Amino acid sequence: MPRRTILTRRQQARLLGLPTDAASLHEHYTLDDFDLEQIKQRRRPHNKMGFALQLCALRYPGRLLAPGETIPIEVSRFLGDQIGIAAGDLAGYAAREETRHNHLAQLRDLYGFKSFTGRGAAELRQWLLDQALHARSNLDLAERFIARCRGTLTILPGISTIERLCAEMLVAAERQIDAVIADRLDNRLRQRLDVLLDDMVTDQLTRFVWLRQFDVGNNSRAANQLLDRLERLQKLELPADLLADIPLHKIKRLRRHGERYFADALRDLSDDRRYAIMGVCVLEWQAAISDALVETHDRIVGRTWREAKRLADARIDDAQASIRDTLLSFKDMGTSLLAAHGDNQPLEAAIQWPELESLVAVAGKLTGTMAADPLAHVTGGWGRFRRYAPRMLRVLKIEAAPVCATLLKAAHLIRDKTTGHDQPKGFLRKTSKWHRHLKTGDIRMWEVAVFFHLRDAFRSGDIWLVHSERFGDQSKALVPASALPNSTKLAVPLNIDEWLSQKKQEMASALKTLSRAANKGLLPHASIEAGALKIDRLPPNVPDGADQLVLDLYAQMPEARITDIMLAVDAEVGFTDAFTNFRTGAVCSDKLGLMNVLLAEGLNLGLRKMAEASNSHGYWQLQRISQWHIVSDAINQALAMVIEAQRDLPMARLWGLGETASSDGQFFPTTRHGEAMNLINAKYGNDPGIKAYTHVSDQFGPFASQKIPVTVNEAPFILDGLLTTAAGRKIKEQYADTGGFTDHTFALTSLLGYQFVPRIRDLPSKRLFLFDPAAAPKNLRGLIGGKVRENPIRDHWEDILRIAVSMDTGAIQPSQIMRKLASYPRQNALAVALREVGRIERTLFIARWLTDTELQRRTQIGLNKGEAHHALKNALRIGRQGEIRDRSSRAQNDRLAGLNLLAAVIIYWNTRQLGQIIVKRRNAGIYDPENLLSHVSPLGWAHILITGEYRWPKITPKIP
Repeated sequence: MPRRTILTRRQQARLLGLPTDAASLHEHYTLDDFDLEQIKQRRRPHNKMGFALQLCALRYPGRLLAPGETIPIEVSRFLGDQIGIAAGDLAGYAAREETRHNHLAQLRDLYGFKSFTGRGAAELRQWLLDQALHARSNLDLAERFIARCRGTLTILPGISTIERLCAEMLVAAERQIDAVIADRLDNRLRQRLDVLLDDMVTDQLTRFVWLRQFDVGNNSRAANQLLDRLERLQKLELPADLLADIPLHKIKRLRRHGERYFADALRDLSDDRRYAIMGVCVLEWQAAISDALVETHDRIVGRTWREAKRLADARIDDAQASIRDTLLSFKDMGTSLLAAHGDNQPLEAAIQWPELESLVAVAGKLTGTMAADPLAHVTGGWGRFRRYAPRMLRVLKIEAAPVCATLLKAAHLIRDKTTGHDQPKGFLRKTSKWHRHLKTGDIRMWEVAVFFHLRDAFRSGDIWLVHSERFGDQSKALVPASALPNSTKLAVPLNIDEWLSQKKQEMASALKTLSRAANKGLLPHASIEAGALKIDRLPPNVPDGADQLVLDLYAQMPEARITDIMLAVDAEVGFTDAFTNFRTGAVCSDKLGLMNVLLAEGLNLGLRKMAEASNSHGYWQLQRISQWHIVSDAINQALAMVIEAQRDLPMARLWGLGETASSDGQFFPTTRHGEAMNLINAKYGNDPGIKAYTHVSDQFGPFASQKIPVTVNEAPFILDGLLTTAAGRKIKEQYADTGGFTDHTFALTSLLGYQFVPRIRDLPSKRLFLFDPAAAPKNLRGLIGGKVRENPIRDHWEDILRIAVSMDTGAIQPSQIMRKLASYPRQNALAVALREVGRIERTLFIARWLTDTELQRRTQIGLNKGEAHHALKNALRIGRQGEIRDRSSRAQNDRLAGLNLLAAVIIYWNTRQLGQIIVKRRNAGIYDPENLLSHVSPLGWAHILITGEYRWPKITPKIP
């Protein structure tokens, strides 16, 4: 029977190799007095060294030394220094095999090490099965098993045994989960699921495959198509608790299977496996389709508003000629009146009364036209709402907070097609503009108002879906208050009085420093004159010779093909190990095919164009690899591996310590269908598009990137990149441009220990909020915007901390809750309290910013690094004229993630090459000062051949 391999050689070496870095050696191989006493009892130096090595190897990584194994010189030297013998004295150890066996027996007696046999092995197997239910990958389970063996002093078996055990337990856990889900389905439900595989929508499309073909739409037709699928899934009536107690990552794994298998392949599976996959898909697709339906409604509302605004603007444009003519007529009439008055003539003779009456009437109409409100035209979209909205309200399971009870009641009137009601308007604020347009009996305007407010309520979370991935009840996702003391990320005291006392002291000190600097004219690049703040542009601070050094270094960079760069980086980093077959968990064995797919994503070529340009693979080969290996989690893991490796390069340390970062959005145009999908932002012109919001460390590593709508504010996505990546959690100071600034962002970043530093374009217009404005220094009173409201903070301090900790633990996505907090249509008390916290932090930041030149310069440098990334990525996305033409959200995510990974690979390669060039220059007697090297960037690409044919070695490299 062939050996079951689940780990690559690189992974095996990482798990079972002897440590060589200083930190690991000190942690695992530092000997204590008892150890030294036992070692000294050996007579000969090589036996002392051999005994010490066996002891340390059994402790970490937990295995026996193999006969003839080469011991790293770092290990020998480290132990030799402690024992007092030379590292070379290991030679001759265990010339007699009995010596090794004797030492092993003594180590067992002295330290309690035991073999992987008998009852202990059986207990470990059972423990491993339990762990397999929660392990996320083959490597994860192997790491858990090895750590458990170390903890129980069990000597690790051979790597083949470890791999076989892990593989068996993973299969057993998978079958156990399949059986649990299948057992919860009775025969009636199983028959309903089987029908999905037999029912044909078309000659080549089964009902099951048809159900999974959905995405967010832009019109009533798309909404009804989503409703068709949702109703069909609901008719299956699967129990809501079908997936209770099933780990979330296992559910996602089963769902991915269902989204790639076709009907024939599902029929070939065992009954338990088939029903588990289909059961998961039915419930998961219901939630996903419900979310897509709400998002589609959001886009239809946006489309209706844009059309109404265009009509209002068109009325104003059409009236321009009439306005000009009317003004000229009034001018002529006024001239005649003034002339008559000057000649002492009767004014009545100078007025043509019929003409004046006509002009007044025209002016009245034009006044109404110039004040045209788009709301007057929104009823033009009533027809498209009526084609799907009542049905949507019947199908979706909607719940509402008390504040939206009247809105939900109004929605139920539309859902039930109730006639003759009094059009309740309780869901409108008293100051709402809708009141002036709502007339008794105008059912269309009233219904459109309900549809618009439903969109706003879903955005804010005042209305939610019972089963949803994005639009569920956020309050249920928050961690309980009892979990707050256990949080290690909170950077503030749990006691509100203590926090307020700290902030009052910080604010008093900051304002005193700011006032004194302003009085003495010491504010760097700023001044406060007559109560107004004036900001000067920060001058450039590039030292002489930095630009020339960049040119000199890049002139020595070797020219390389992008294919060669990917192969070289993978040979060192092994980022392709992250792409496992999500069905078997095995690492992709076709490395060249995988790199072709990643290159196709990164260069925006698509698989067909890449197959034509590549010398190694055809389209269907690339399609299979993409289908079974390319998932967002794998791309993110590969990116993390490249970022971590680049961070450890000597050259990267010249740019920073990986503790500061900047984030910014980059616009990518899409095809024209985006116009109808609410994907236009006037900031980028009239072309539709999407944005990639990327976090870049001070070492130039793009450690996080995500697709965001082009129409939304960037601020809610800052914490996503910081809290969901290992590199992001190491950041201490986060820079952002004006688009990333809100009071809520200031509040939450501060609570989680991040120093948030936005570059605010209109900083002079921003006001300071103080605890006691009356006590403010006189020269700062013109900058004060109001008083901090302490009571809302006190009342909601616990909920504020729960939000922060929930973000940190991953219970909720930071951008999701922040967008909801920013979308509350009413002055929600929690949102207000969080805003007050943000005002405090913003005031402290402004005071610090105005007095700290170094902070301003660090921010400028950090943001410049992020913007320089945009140029590299623009150079890479050569395919399809730079447009993202993929329509599905998943394909767009993969495209942008692939581009970010490819950019990271180039940055790693450039960083390594630049470091080698600098070493050669130093060896040649050319010393480059560090203050100049810090201005060198690894973002150049002129020396890289990106376009043309993509040639790979004819012999596929084996998995390391």
